[in-house]
Amino acid sequence: WDNADFSRGVGTTFYQEFLTLNTDKPPFVRDVEAKVRRYVRSSYSAAWTLKITWEKAPAYAARTDTRRTVTYQAVLTTDGFRSYVLMLYQDGGMRWDYTRLPATNVLIGYT
Repeated sequence: WDNADFSRGVGTTFYQEFLTLNTDKPPFVRDVEAKVRRYVRSSYSAAWTLKITWEKAPAYAARTDTRRTVTYQAVLTTDGFRSYVLMLYQDGGMRWDYTRLPATNVLIGYT
């Protein structure tokens, strides 16, 4: 997500860590476990989860447009043996105008 540009003071990034080994699991972690179980069709019990949120992030270069922002999350989770990443986007998906980005080979996700 190197095309997010917070240089104009618009948007923010924050994270929340969930250590859930031998503790009660908050609803967010239970939801992550359910998603992993559904997608990989396997049992899964999270020992650790990290939620990173990019809120109202404008696309690079923010100097040209700070009105079209997007909120998205990356959720990293592991049971100590297997690890997963969930990438979650707000309703409507990535709303940046990719035709106005400096790069033309735009990807959503990771490679």
